[in-house]
Amino acid sequence: MNGKYSLYINGQFIETPKKQNIMNPSTGKVIAEVSVASEQEAQLVLASAREAFDRGPWPQLTLDQRKEFILRIAQGILDNAAELAQMETQNTGKPIKETTFMDIPSSAKTFEFMADNFINYLDEAEINIADEASAKVLREPMGVVVLIVPWNYPLLIACWKLAQALAAGNTVILKPSSLTPLSILELAKIIHKIGLPPGVFNVINGSGQELGETLCSDKRVDMISFTGSNEIGRQILQYSSKNVKKSIMELGGKSASIIFNDVDLEVAVNSSLVSIFLNQGQMCTAMSRLLVQDQIYDRFIESFVKKAKSIKLGLASDYETQMGPLISDAQRKKVLSYIEKAKAEGAKVICGGKIPENQELKNGYFFEPTILADVGAHSHIFKEEVFGPVVLINKFSGSDEAALLANSVDFGLAACIWSKDKILAQELAGKLNAGTIWINTYGMFYNQLPYGGFKQSGFGKELGREGFLEYVRFKSVICDQSKEGKPLVNYWYGF
Repeated sequence: MNGKYSLYINGQFIETPKKQNIMNPSTGKVIAEVSVASEQEAQLVLASAREAFDRGPWPQLTLDQRKEFILRIAQGILDNAAELAQMETQNTGKPIKETTFMDIPSSAKTFEFMADNFINYLDEAEINIADEASAKVLREPMGVVVLIVPWNYPLLIACWKLAQALAAGNTVILKPSSLTPLSILELAKIIHKIGLPPGVFNVINGSGQELGETLCSDKRVDMISFTGSNEIGRQILQYSSKNVKKSIMELGGKSASIIFNDVDLEVAVNSSLVSIFLNQGQMCTAMSRLLVQDQIYDRFIESFVKKAKSIKLGLASDYETQMGPLISDAQRKKVLSYIEKAKAEGAKVICGGKIPENQELKNGYFFEPTILADVGAHSHIFKEEVFGPVVLINKFSGSDEAALLANSVDFGLAACIWSKDKILAQELAGKLNAGTIWINTYGMFYNQLPYGGFKQSGFGKELGREGFLEYVRFKSVICDQSKEGKPLVNYWYGF
């Protein structure tokens, strides 16, 4: 594993004078040094991506040629899967079992899916509008697309966006989180070897404060796709308003899992553990609110707490580890502050709530799985995203009350429903204000289905046909078919 990384701009790896240390959250140790972009590199990447789209070969390739590139990227990820998994684990603190069996294979599958389907998505639509005219709708690439990805799933979310953007024929500027750029810079090496034309794919590293306004306000950029916090999303929208451009925003969540009396209790408990403690709760779709029907409430809590206490915390590189560290000390302090505020508002900590005392974990950013009860629906922690291993358990009596509680927050990203009554579950799904709803399962993402939220969880979609079409523009071409070549407009002034 190379300990030094450069930016990737216009088909070249560029080292800059300013450097940044990248930390391993499990150990608190430096694992790499990465170049940091200045305004000079930001201007270079904007010019390179614009030139590659306006005058480069990429938009002129046949669809079959473009498909071949997309397939080769997928294979490149698979060929380097073990190294990418190890790197993602070291950089994010995500357990190696997750990166090996989930993140890296899913990244490759996204490219494979787009390669197999995007040509059909680009079919021109012939529109029969009237006897005097024919029309068709062309689907063209947007142009230069800026992709901004978060630190919790750096490679996977980058691949969601990148596969669609490239398949649609765009050129791309990818900015990873400055906390977790390593796997994306390794992806740049893979794509460089494949021989993608210069300027089509670029990676620029640096803080959003230093690069965000330049990248998002520039008129050379046609589209922005962002996944991250609401605070940063609002800043990006302000920047982009200076030169209006299309945006996709996948922002925060405060998702609810609704668990009815008739469930298989063991299945519901086991699945609910995954829905909040996977990736240390650092998931936009984390089911951070468990709404349990009254008749099984006490039994559910007893079983859930017992199993949560048995979750094995450990170094992310250990295959026996079930929960690794949080991404940083700052994130851990944020989680702690939410718990303290919740306690002040009357919540009870019935499991966890503190930094583990295990000496083997003292140098990492670990935090115990935490369960809160007696949380009021008007408290801050009930409504705000913690982004850590913290779950609230509340009681409900009927489906209407459950829907009201689930919808009572500003977010609308995802929800779960657990019930053997599939008619009830389907009816309830129609009442929930969320973009993805799982019934008797959790966290199953399919490349065939669009993903994105409502309300303050953002707008626009990733994945599926709908997600792909976010990365194209629609052009209507209307051709006159009137007799003798004299359209109606010819007669307007009566000459």
